[in-house]
Amino acid sequence: MGIDLPLIWAIIIIFGVMMYVVMDGFDLGIGILFPFMKDKTDRDVMMNTVAPVWDGNETWLVLGGAGLFGAFPLAYSVVLSALYLPLILMLIGLIFRGVAFEFRFKATDEKRHLWDKAFIGGSLTATFFQGVALGAFIDGIPVVNRQFAGGDLDWFSPFTVFCGLALIVAYALLGCTWLIMKTEGALQKAMHNLARPLATALLVVIGVVSIWTPLAHPDIANRWFTLPNLFWFLPVPVLVLVTMYGLFKAVARNANYTPFLLTLLLIFLGYSGLGISLWPNIIPPSVSIWDASSPPQSQGFMLVGTLFIIPLILVYTFWSYYVFRGKVTHEDGYH
Repeated sequence: MGIDLPLIWAIIIIFGVMMYVVMDGFDLGIGILFPFMKDKTDRDVMMNTVAPVWDGNETWLVLGGAGLFGAFPLAYSVVLSALYLPLILMLIGLIFRGVAFEFRFKATDEKRHLWDKAFIGGSLTATFFQGVALGAFIDGIPVVNRQFAGGDLDWFSPFTVFCGLALIVAYALLGCTWLIMKTEGALQKAMHNLARPLATALLVVIGVVSIWTPLAHPDIANRWFTLPNLFWFLPVPVLVLVTMYGLFKAVARNANYTPFLLTLLLIFLGYSGLGISLWPNIIPPSVSIWDASSPPQSQGFMLVGTLFIIPLILVYTFWSYYVFRGKVTHEDGYH
């Protein structure tokens, strides 16, 4: 029995995208939360909590994109052809967010508001179009003769727009609970107060997406609600409700670390639900990872380097977060 290289590469890409969602999610969330905090020093602290680590988060996005290009070239060509515009807009948002990070602290008081707006706009744009692309991916991409067979605006629909708004809520809660963990005093208290409505909003959007998706896609409904699948997959929605209850309780008792950890668990459970709905299709609704894979020689060659580089990225990531652990205060400067 040979090694299933497409399966291994699918796991690597899934892991890379999940790491990106988690690690870039909370700093995009901080940009989304900026309008709620008007004080300059509070905004300084918010940015300082992620300033030392934010620019390493896109490493995981690059890994996922490069892995898709090398291991599943058909998926790379079709998905990018279908989602060029939302992905380009997402990248523009990430550029504005990144530039604002560096220039905001160098700007004069009169010009700083411009970089604050760039940070807010870039974070909202990047997050919204990530959600739109995700919604379009769930909706499915038409493929004929191994080429994208849809239109330029197939990605735009009420469902994809709602997914974009839903991801804004999810990243905002992730950023909020990150700030609860990393700050103290009035700023932390403000985030505790904000976490409750954000968690409620996230519960609502999770419920809407969970109902909308199977109603719009009978094959997904069949996967979730037929026996014995229903019993196998039932723990996912149950765990979402239990985790959300724990999150509300943790916020109510002004916990420091638990809200962030529970929000990470919610993100993971949502990601798991997505995987259950679409697996093993890498181009929904019908092109599997095995149909879209590159030759075994290509996947094997890339795998050697990837299995070497992933541990290095993990060690670097762990070390950077370990070095800059602890609370960030108003007295701390920009790193």
